[in-house]
Amino acid sequence: MLFGSSGIRQEFGPGLVDLALRIGAAAADGASPLVVGRDTRTTSELLEHCVVAGMLSAGAAVYTCGIAPTPTVAYATRRADAGCMITASHNPEPYNGVKLLNPDGSSFTRRQQAAIEEALEGTHRVGWEEQGHTSPIDALAMHRDAILGEISLSRPVTVVLDCGNGAGSVITPDLLSDAGATVVGLNCNVSGRFARPSEPLEANLPYVGEIVRKRGAGCAVIHDGDADRMMAFDERGRYIDGDHLLMLFAAYLDHKRVVTTVDASMAIEEVAEVRRTPVGDTFVSEELLTWGDFGGEASGSWIFPGHSYCPDGVYAAALLCEIASEWSIAEELDRMPRYTLLRESCRVASPGEIMAAIGADEPTHGVRFSDDDGWYLIRASGTEPKVRITAEGKKPEKAKEMLGAGHAALARAKRILGGREE
Repeated sequence: MLFGSSGIRQEFGPGLVDLALRIGAAAADGASPLVVGRDTRTTSELLEHCVVAGMLSAGAAVYTCGIAPTPTVAYATRRADAGCMITASHNPEPYNGVKLLNPDGSSFTRRQQAAIEEALEGTHRVGWEEQGHTSPIDALAMHRDAILGEISLSRPVTVVLDCGNGAGSVITPDLLSDAGATVVGLNCNVSGRFARPSEPLEANLPYVGEIVRKRGAGCAVIHDGDADRMMAFDERGRYIDGDHLLMLFAAYLDHKRVVTTVDASMAIEEVAEVRRTPVGDTFVSEELLTWGDFGGEASGSWIFPGHSYCPDGVYAAALLCEIASEWSIAEELDRMPRYTLLRESCRVASPGEIMAAIGADEPTHGVRFSDDDGWYLIRASGTEPKVRITAEGKKPEKAKEMLGAGHAALARAKRILGGREE
C-alpha cells in the first residue's frame, strides 16, 4: 500500500514527482472543486504543481492555498469536494508526501485510499476543451477567523511559540497575537529548512523551558512541519507529555468521551470514557465520526469534532493560550494521574517483515500485550523505517520490565529473519 497511517510519505525523488501527478488526476476523478496547499519544504512547491497539473488534466477546478498548515487546508476544504496537502508533516526535510482530505476535514478513509490506489493505474484525462482551472483562496483568513470566533482569553498571557520553520509560521504567530497573547516567536520564518528536528519531542526542544521561565510565559506552543501537531510546555518550563495534554484539553472542555490510540497512557481512563484505535490520526477521526467528544494522539495530534475532523495544532495552540489565561496549567497537571510510560524507536530496514515475524496482522497496528499492572505495544511506524516500542507500568520497575519484553520480542523476530535486520 502507498498510504501509511497519515497519508503518503516517501523520500523525495523522481518516483514521488510522478506519483504526485497521478494522485492529482485520481483525486479529481469525479471531484471538483478541490483545495490544494503545501508546507515549507524546498520540494513542496514542485509537488504542488504536479498534483495541480494532474487535477487540471482531469478537468477539475482547483483552489490553491500556497503555504498553509494541514488543518488550514482541511478547513478550506469544506468549500470543496476534496482537499490535498503536500507535506511530510514531522518527517525530516528529505521526505515529502501527499495527504488527501474530506470536506469535514477528516483524512481519506482506508476505503477511499484503496480507491485512489486502484485509480492510479488508469486515471481519467480530458481533452483540451475541458481542462480545469485554478484560482487562489484565502484559506489562512478562513481558518484564523473561525478560531478567533471560538477562542477568548480572559486575560493577557505571554506565550513562547516555536513553529520550527514550518507552515504554522504563516498563521499561528498572528493568530495568537490577535487573540490577545504576547508572542515570543522562535523559528517562525518559512526558510524551507528546519532549524531543529521537526517532530516536537522533548529531546528536540532543550532550549524552550528556560525561555519560558525567563520571559514569565504562561505556556509554550510547539509545532511540527505542517502544524497538524502541537506540543506544549507549562508556565514552569516543563514539557507536557501528550498523554497529559490530552487529559488537560478533555478536562478544560469537560469532555467525558475521548478517542485515543492504543499507545496512549492508561491514566486517561481514570478521567474519561475511552475508546482506542490503531495509531494514526486517520483512525482517530474515523472513530470520532460516530462516537466521542474529543480525540487525539500522544504524539501531538488533537481533533476537536465541533471545529474539524482534521488534527488542528493551530486551534490547539489558541486553546492552550485560553487555558493559560484561566488556569495554572502546572497546578492542573500536578493533580492528574501519572504512570511511568516509556517510548523508544528502533530503525530497521523492513518494518513489515519484522512485524509479521512478531505476529502482527497489520504492521502499523502492531501487537499489544497487557496485564493488570502494565502493557507494551510494538508496531511499525507508518511514516518512517522504524519499529516503535511503547511500554507503561503502574510502577517504574513494571514499565522497564514491559519495555524489556518489547525489545525481547523484537530480538526474537530478528533471529527468525536470520539476522537480516541486525
